[in-house]
Amino acid sequence: MAKKEIKFGVIGCGLMGREFASAAARWLHLANVGFEPKIVAVCDTSLKATEWFKENVPSVEMVTDDYRRLLDNPAVDAVYCAVPHNLHERIYTDIIESGKHLLGEKPFGIDLAANEKINQVIAANPKVLVRCSSEFPFFPGAYQIFRWMQEGKFGRIIDAEAGFWHSSDLDPRKAINWKRIIKTNGEYGCMGDLGLHVVHMPFRFGWKVKNVRALLSNIVKERPDRDGKMVPCETWDNATLACDAEANGEPFPMILSTKRIAPGNSNTWFINITGTSFSARFTTKMPKTIASLPYSVGGEQAWHVLDTPYASAYPTITGGIFEFGFSDSILQMWASFCDELVNGPNMTQPFGCATPQEAAESHKLFTAALESERTGQTVNVN
Repeated sequence: MAKKEIKFGVIGCGLMGREFASAAARWLHLANVGFEPKIVAVCDTSLKATEWFKENVPSVEMVTDDYRRLLDNPAVDAVYCAVPHNLHERIYTDIIESGKHLLGEKPFGIDLAANEKINQVIAANPKVLVRCSSEFPFFPGAYQIFRWMQEGKFGRIIDAEAGFWHSSDLDPRKAINWKRIIKTNGEYGCMGDLGLHVVHMPFRFGWKVKNVRALLSNIVKERPDRDGKMVPCETWDNATLACDAEANGEPFPMILSTKRIAPGNSNTWFINITGTSFSARFTTKMPKTIASLPYSVGGEQAWHVLDTPYASAYPTITGGIFEFGFSDSILQMWASFCDELVNGPNMTQPFGCATPQEAAESHKLFTAALESERTGQTVNVN
């Protein structure tokens, strides 16, 4: 069948820009979708970073080191933007005001003030679709938890925990990068870079965070720069947030954690929910399995562990007996963005990418977490 073609520009040709290009090249992996992305323009302040796209993405027609030229290109319908947090406010607002649709990276602004300015521009341009990248909820196990939540299976929520952990910064010899510097990453530290992945599903469930007591850690305080000179690491390595939350008017405790130093983990995303009628847990550490505990009054309390079939949000050519991986989750996320762009509220499945509203709620939470760390108090999330 003929597919609606969406022409994309990519601003920021690093790791995640290449992942998007790979997803676009794998579009034939999806079954029976009526839309398809085509990358026609790329931009990076380092033209060296664009070389990979010129060599591997034949649809690219424009290469530039000035994102404004890309935005002036009438052939570009939408933009994927992956740049350091301090550039979000300026570049995201320019993209939106140009009339291009945007899938941007978290946290959608270096701080709450920048995020509020981005949201003001979004409100002034209602015809532009703006979403935030968050791929982990598209793993089949996580998606199944979303469907169970939609079905109302959990009853009253007893407690919940969600997190994103990895150990890439455990090695003190790892060179410093922009994520370790407040000027470019922001004061949130690991929360700004990892946190929206953690709150995407809880916020999508409609849960409200009322307050937070934050425990933040800066573990490796110096790292070598490119010349081998030791320089300060200014941002938080790990964050554990103890929150009073609310679901359907009922309070419950929720623990949220983002960790750059979590020995033994490598991009481990997880969510655990216990309820009076049903409980469930999923982690990307064991991506083929999902655990659930259905409960009826007087019945047994036994966890059931199931090998999750390859049952993704958007059907694929892959057989259900095979395994799902990170690149598959990115492909599913991009399908969701394109689906919403083409079909609006009539998307072919109900789970969408993270919204600007959810990103705004994350900023309120992380801002309160910084205040909690400064004061040692529990701080209300306004």
